Amino acid sequence: MISLHTTRVRRRRLGVAAAAAGLFATLLTAGPAVATPGPGDSPASEKVSSGQAAEVKAAIQQGEIPGVDEIVHSDNIKHLTNIPKDLITGTNSDLAFQGKYAFSGNYDGFRIFDLSNPKSPKTVAQVLCPGSQNDVSVSGDLLFLSTDSSRSDNSCTSVSQSATIKESWEGIKIFDISDIRNPRYIAAVETACGSHTHTLIPERKNVYVYVSSYSPSATFPDCQPPHDGISVIKVPRKAPERAKVVNFPNLFPDGGNPGGSTNPGVSATTGCHDITVLPSKDLAAGACMGDGILFDIKHPERPKVIDRVQDNVNFAFWHSATFNQDADKVVFTDELGGGGAATCNETVGPNKGADGIYDIVGKRDDRKLVFRSYYKIPRHQADTENCVAHNGSLIPVEGRDIMVQAWYQGGLSVWDFTDSSRPQEIAYFERGPISATQMLTGGSWSSYYYNGYIYSNDIAKGFDVLQLDDRRTDSAKKVRMDGLNVQTQPDYFEDFPH
Repeated sequence: MISLHTTRVRRRRLGVAAAAAGLFATLLTAGPAVATPGPGDSPASEKVSSGQAAEVKAAIQQGEIPGVDEIVHSDNIKHLTNIPKDLITGTNSDLAFQGKYAFSGNYDGFRIFDLSNPKSPKTVAQVLCPGSQNDVSVSGDLLFLSTDSSRSDNSCTSVSQSATIKESWEGIKIFDISDIRNPRYIAAVETACGSHTHTLIPERKNVYVYVSSYSPSATFPDCQPPHDGISVIKVPRKAPERAKVVNFPNLFPDGGNPGGSTNPGVSATTGCHDITVLPSKDLAAGACMGDGILFDIKHPERPKVIDRVQDNVNFAFWHSATFNQDADKVVFTDELGGGGAATCNETVGPNKGADGIYDIVGKRDDRKLVFRSYYKIPRHQADTENCVAHNGSLIPVEGRDIMVQAWYQGGLSVWDFTDSSRPQEIAYFERGPISATQMLTGGSWSSYYYNGYIYSNDIAKGFDVLQLDDRRTDSAKKVRMDGLNVQTQPDYFEDFPH
């Protein structure tokens, strides 16, 4: 049994454009230079009404939600440590893992932690390289960063510059991390509409990168509508400086979901937000604004859409996707409110801003996505807390489908969707609101399970390490991985036998 209780809310945004200049990265040993934020580079703060603030304060006093910054959790989770931000002070974003290291993205760059002792991670390096979101992935000696804010050039000393200027730049940056304490910026690839997120398909000689981006405009020279596909980058491992875009497959020949004009409250599809690949099954799932798609990636340069679904009742923005271990289910998340609104509350209800669980039925090109249920955290959050379904990963338990997931200021939730029609939470961790009087962006951006521990990148508070002790998940501790980029899902029991 776990004791449940109440809290709530969430948000975020992006920018767009393109060009190029010399490469340069700053390895931080002192405070970073101040960077001019680009569109979407900085979280916003918003006032709430005096009535809402009074309700939040009353709820805290009555014990209905935790107090400001108060930590609460189920009995089966231990909070081992928090590592606050240090020299890089921007918005924390995604996480990747390799060996004993964790790589923490931040809108101002990235930070590398040594996890030899998970209870006391040590900082190995901090690299200043502004350009939201700086979602990060790692393969061998290469580290990849997504830049989705229009910059003056592709260097790490760039400043914000309008996407209406042809010379502006957005895309993928590549670092050499063979010397883990001294990452070296070695290449950049400009992509149409930038790179909001990216997904790796690693092969022996090459790494393919699927670049997700969206929101074109006729006023943006390098991000023109229509923008109905993804950029595919090929990176030769032995010559990453020769990385280049090799295809832009059109995933939505009909233009995708038309959005609000036809489906009120739904985002029009102008690209993809996030893609998760399952290389062992030649399969991928795309969360693409107004559409969820399933596609075949047997030929990485030429992905082929198998099926496509919409939810024009409860989904506002298809944000991310997670396969189960048997590849017969996909969990899609809905980023209602863009990550900056109070959507985990009684007013919004249990179905909007939730996960959508879909079964995959049929074989090969006849496979279909069939909706089964929604999952949303069962604890209401405050009107000053940004909260919505965000980044998570499977917990490798044979015979069951269990994942841990970030919910911004809703904290993190461990939940079981083995029965895709009846998902259930089995553990949680959260902090109380950052403020009882105004909406301040914070909470867990990414919560991932790696080699026996849960690691969470909190937008505002830093890097958290947690331990889950539960008979339903204890067998996962036997699975030891060499690395993890969550959007490149492994076959946990084939790739990492235990």
